[in-house]
Amino acid sequence: MPRVPRSAGVITAALALGLLATAPATGDVPAVSAPRVIAHFDVAKGRSPENIALEPDGSADLTFSTARQVANVTRQGRTRILATLPAVAKPLTPVVGRAVVLGIARAQDGTLYVNYATGTRATGVWRIPAGGGEPRQIAQLPTNGFPNGLALDERRGVLYVADSVLGTVWRVPRTGGKPTAWAGGDLLKPLNAPPAARVGVNGLKIHRDAVWVSNTNAGTLLRIPVRESGCAGTIETRAKGLFAIDDFAFVDRHRDTVLAALTGGSELAQVRPDGTHRIVLTRKDGLSNPTSVAVRGRSVYVPSAAYFTRSDPNLLLARVHQRDRG
Repeated sequence: MPRVPRSAGVITAALALGLLATAPATGDVPAVSAPRVIAHFDVAKGRSPENIALEPDGSADLTFSTARQVANVTRQGRTRILATLPAVAKPLTPVVGRAVVLGIARAQDGTLYVNYATGTRATGVWRIPAGGGEPRQIAQLPTNGFPNGLALDERRGVLYVADSVLGTVWRVPRTGGKPTAWAGGDLLKPLNAPPAARVGVNGLKIHRDAVWVSNTNAGTLLRIPVRESGCAGTIETRAKGLFAIDDFAFVDRHRDTVLAALTGGSELAQVRPDGTHRIVLTRKDGLSNPTSVAVRGRSVYVPSAAYFTRSDPNLLLARVHQRDRG
């Protein structure tokens, strides 16, 4: 979620409106250990890492939101720009007022898909060739929306897009074309916070025959079953009290334990299958308004966008403890 053009203090306070307080951390063994920042970025150049997809070699593909760039970052911290989304002359993007690249998803063949929010006809899903190259828009989304989280279901050949302003999950053919409003309702909508902080459905992941999403204003983690027909089932609330939750990732593909980026408090939370949660990484570990999470084996990657702190956007790498993967 990009920084809006106001002071950090005002924005942080605005985001807090309508959000639930975070639960206290417990005293058991932490879910992650050995955190270290492997790459630092330049906030003055707009290189705030918003979302992440992992490559087979363990490197991370990141969206740099306000720079409109997609970059590859190795585990040693080397950064290479893969693509730059085209500039928009007069962006009218809700929430932020500028063109931003947000969610990212990677196909098995290396093709990348990203969400681009501009407030113009350029708003939608864009495709980037494997290894980088010229982006191409494959689907247009409403200009008054804010396409944020993104996930690819290769089995069904569709992309899912979380629209944070319209409170909608869109479904888009992987090959491109007309989007379909797949899920909606009050649970996905932003609360009545100030306009600059109205961010509803945000992060999005596909997990165990369901689309999982977060709602930033409500502080909730939600599950939307995918019926055999492909239609959305009834939305289920799986966790509450996740202050300013952004994107998240599952620790184990067979279970429902989640690591969630709590951007407002610069924290990473472990959310258990029963909905309880605890804080496992904080500002002291190097987090600076984290916005997304990715897990590969025993490693967890956490990009920090520094939208509110305006200090040290970075990519953090840590180890996941096996005993906490239940």
